[in-house]
Amino acid sequence: MPRVRRCRFNGCHAMCVLPMHYCERHAEHEQEYLASRQKWARSHTATYQHKYNTRIRMRNSEASSRYNFYRSRQWSALRQRVLERDNHLCQYCLLHGLVTPGNTVDHIVAIELDAEGRAVVDNLATICRDCHRTKTRLEQELFGTGKDQQLTGRAPITTVKEWSDKIFTADREISGK
Repeated sequence: MPRVRRCRFNGCHAMCVLPMHYCERHAEHEQEYLASRQKWARSHTATYQHKYNTRIRMRNSEASSRYNFYRSRQWSALRQRVLERDNHLCQYCLLHGLVTPGNTVDHIVAIELDAEGRAVVDNLATICRDCHRTKTRLEQELFGTGKDQQLTGRAPITTVKEWSDKIFTADREISGK
């Protein structure tokens, strides 16, 4: 069975066969996308990566510890276990009747809020790109997680169902539906 991914065209949910980034209907955008990727790669040299790592990933010992955890064998094994458990489907979309492929494993309670839960399988769920983007934004707004880390002290959301409802409510507010 060939490996597939979602079409990169905004709003298109069709699947395309790897290594393509666009489905057959939007194939005309492929060359433009590849050219922009090459341009970006040329502008982001090793110097850029070093600056990014020192300012963002290694900004303090806590951030450094998190970064190193995500590069560990323990995380790789946990991630694979969760993806297989969830059949590579976004658990947040499933609760709203949508079947969406997911390739990201997300902490239900962010590790900035609960460092002990970072390696607990029950605190992990498969999530799609769109839900992950929205959930990350909501975590930053509600709890103060992320780069600036001004934690608010609010009680964390602990279930996929609660997060799913918040994500889909936020998406409806943004799209105006």
